[in-house]
Amino acid sequence: MVNEQKDMSKNVDAKKTDEKESVNSATKEKNDKKEQQEELSEEDQQLKSELELLVERLQEDKRELHRPALEQLRTLIRTSTSSMTSVPKPLKFLSPHYNLLKEVHAKWSDSPDKRLFADILSVLSMTYAEEGQRECLRYRFIGSTEEDIGSWGHEYVRHLSGEIMQEYEARTEKDETTDDLIALALEIVPFFLRHNAEADAVDLLLELESITELPRFVDKDTYERVCLYMVGCVNLLAPPDDIQFLRTARAIYRQQEKYPQALILSIRMGDHELINEDFNSCNDPTLKKQMALLLARQQIHIETEDTEIEECLRNTHLSRYFISLAKELDVMEPKTPDDIYKSYLENHRTAFTANVDSARNNLASTFVNAFINAAFGRDKLMIPDEEASSSWIYKTKEHGMISATASLGLISLWDIEVGLSLIDKYMYSNDDNIKAGALLAIGILNSGVREESDPPLALLSDSIETGSVCVKQAAIYGLGLAYAGSGREELLELLLPLVSDTSLSMELSSMAALSLGMVFVGSCNGDITSTILQTMMEREDVHLKDTWSRFMALGLGLLFLGKQDASDATLETLKAIEHPIGKQAEVLVEILSFAGTGNVLKVQKMLHICNDHVDKEKEDDLHQGFATIGVALIAMGEDIGSEMCLRTFNHLMHYGEPVIRRAVPLALGLLCASNPLVNVLDTLSKYSHDNDGDVAISAIFAMGLVGAGTNNARLAQMFRQLASFYHKDASTLFMVRISQGLLHMAKGTMTLNPFHTDRQIMSPAAVAGLMTSIITFTDYKSFIFGKWHYMLYSLVTAMYPRFLITFDENLQNLPVTVRVGQAVDVVGQAGRPKTITGFQTHSTPVLLAHSERAELATEEYISLAPVLEGIVLLRKNPDYMDEDKE
Repeated sequence: MVNEQKDMSKNVDAKKTDEKESVNSATKEKNDKKEQQEELSEEDQQLKSELELLVERLQEDKRELHRPALEQLRTLIRTSTSSMTSVPKPLKFLSPHYNLLKEVHAKWSDSPDKRLFADILSVLSMTYAEEGQRECLRYRFIGSTEEDIGSWGHEYVRHLSGEIMQEYEARTEKDETTDDLIALALEIVPFFLRHNAEADAVDLLLELESITELPRFVDKDTYERVCLYMVGCVNLLAPPDDIQFLRTARAIYRQQEKYPQALILSIRMGDHELINEDFNSCNDPTLKKQMALLLARQQIHIETEDTEIEECLRNTHLSRYFISLAKELDVMEPKTPDDIYKSYLENHRTAFTANVDSARNNLASTFVNAFINAAFGRDKLMIPDEEASSSWIYKTKEHGMISATASLGLISLWDIEVGLSLIDKYMYSNDDNIKAGALLAIGILNSGVREESDPPLALLSDSIETGSVCVKQAAIYGLGLAYAGSGREELLELLLPLVSDTSLSMELSSMAALSLGMVFVGSCNGDITSTILQTMMEREDVHLKDTWSRFMALGLGLLFLGKQDASDATLETLKAIEHPIGKQAEVLVEILSFAGTGNVLKVQKMLHICNDHVDKEKEDDLHQGFATIGVALIAMGEDIGSEMCLRTFNHLMHYGEPVIRRAVPLALGLLCASNPLVNVLDTLSKYSHDNDGDVAISAIFAMGLVGAGTNNARLAQMFRQLASFYHKDASTLFMVRISQGLLHMAKGTMTLNPFHTDRQIMSPAAVAGLMTSIITFTDYKSFIFGKWHYMLYSLVTAMYPRFLITFDENLQNLPVTVRVGQAVDVVGQAGRPKTITGFQTHSTPVLLAHSERAELATEEYISLAPVLEGIVLLRKNPDYMDEDKE
């Protein structure tokens, strides 16, 4: 039996071998047939014979035959046409002779013929040289320099530039000279620019560290694509290359007299000298107005004699523009909190609980009412008539009255004249809470707008000297909100002594530090830095343990916002502070220094901090929460980094310590402020039902931030479900209500996103406001559910209408037709690609969502703004001809 099985298996093996042999022979036959089919056509055979004859001639000793043979070879290589995917035929047929030709070339003595021969060998080396030999470049240097480099074709030039980069890297490692490489590269760059290969030109100069040479090759036809590519690269470059790119792109824009575009890049670099230079270089008064409006959005003030431009710089008419938008959209009618809650859609038990007139419910309604009617100047709770107004404030009890009175500032936001007359009567109240609220209202009212008479400084500075703690605190905070990002020197003398005075309570000193941080955000001010550091070292541990101390650290961090390595000395000093506040301040300073840069190394560093195991009994772990928020802060504004963050947060949520889990929702809120991405909403909705109540409350607030000012219907539905779910938990319900108010902020006409001008510029004042509210939520029990819920008003510095509104040259309303659609990234794309997709046509003013972009539908007007967003001035196009009239 066994033998039979063996015989059977032998037969099977023999069968398999036969089958294999038959398959192999069939493949051989096929290949033979293929070769027969591939036998050269008559034309190709003739070309091959001709090339072989030319190679033989080059080997002969008769010199008079060499030149005609070389010229014939050159002509054949240049005129050879073939498909884009295969090697040109002359190069293909010369492949067997490549090594022979190299030997022949080596034997020749130096002459013009030898140099032309080297040119031909350089082209052949592109295909047949060994990897890493860089023979294409070597023969190019031996070859004739009078030959135009582009005459050998685009592929040759690209290959040559690749070898130049490799050679440059090899030489810099050995410290050898690279002048000849740079000279050759500068010959190649004009060719690339002429042939729509701007990206190749920029990459070549980047690798050769010669990007500053680019402006002299760029002209009016190529500058747009070159600058678009360069600016697109900035997020992916490490310092100092990123700043070098911005400076070079700015130089190109200035060369082409495109001052608004140059100004955008100067703002991104945060260099006030360059900003002044760009602004003052512009001689067109209308264009200057447009630039002034851009500077006003960024809270940058420049001295000017022209009153119209001065008004633009001060944002004086922002309220008027916003109200005209509201009238156009027909949303002027005030809304009440009940219109937002839609309690009738919620569970009946919830509706009943919500109607109970408790101080906390009323406080929630106050915030909601302030957010939904922000900047409209009218509402039904606070300003319907004299009696109702004062009676509502008293419904909120004690410290609730501060937020209630302060809400008047938010309702009449930017409208200083009307707002001050409304708030004035509360300034003289005998109740300190109401007086404090009125002072805070003045600060909120003036946020982002500059009045010549400076009412906040005049009205608030007196109260800092005299008054109870809550009045002083509100006045300090009001100044911080009113002058956020302005860098006003007067505030330095007023607030700095409060920071350094160790006899004051920690809350006053920290509030002064925070306000100074907001006013001088991103300025690296040395006086404030040294004072805060000194105070941290001098204060006793019992003070540093105070929950307010985190705001002193935040104030210090804000000074270095976006300044990257400028904070190194401060970080070193903070290491000397042994108290946990030192570590917290260190993390805050570092994350704010790299805010919006997308710096991968810093993100990794923050993740390492989150990874450390902290023994809570021995030390504080709050710095881990700050590090988690830092991941989002560093990555925001850069799409790929933001996507990676979302994955990272998922891991942190699974494996992180409680302090990290509580910070993750806040980080998500910061990352996607006013940008309700479906996946983020789903994630936060899941966290809002978490077993850990702290995580749930962070998630509910984050949902409010993500949906802020968008009226997102899906999110509104989620909030109604949450209100039903938490109807018995008064604190969490309070948070749900506030987030509902944020979702419908200004009836859906405003944004909290700190990035504007096509997401190119980050507003420091907006980041300061967002970060203040988020740091407040790292201890929401003391602040939001305690006495200092008015810290929520820090969001006012980030609030701005998400409109596109168009004016003529005299700043008169000029409705035009625009197309609004999803923004498309067109960096480096060939031709004239469409910048938006799935567009709809509207008449201005229109609302723009986070990822939307607008463009003019006709060529009747020319936009003076580089990006159609915010307030845009239009000029009549002199070349436009109306087809209907024709």
